Amino acid sequence: MNAVEIRAMSADQIKDEIVTLKKEQFNLRFQQATGQLEKTARVRVVRRDIARLKTVLRAKANETKGEG
Repeated sequence: MNAVEIRAMSADQIKDEIVTLKKEQFNLRFQQATGQLEKTARVRVVRRDIARLKTVLRAKANETKGEG
């Protein structure tokens, strides 16, 4: 998921995607703790996707504040 795709989403879609990725992140951490995690790089990708989503969401919030 790249920033261009995220910017095309609405704020509600971004929030839903963050919730989904947070659940995945929890599951990945649980698998890592139990030694069942196969794709270790996925942890890093999910963490960065969450950060990217939060950054774009914050930018959208600031844009709406500036208009009023």
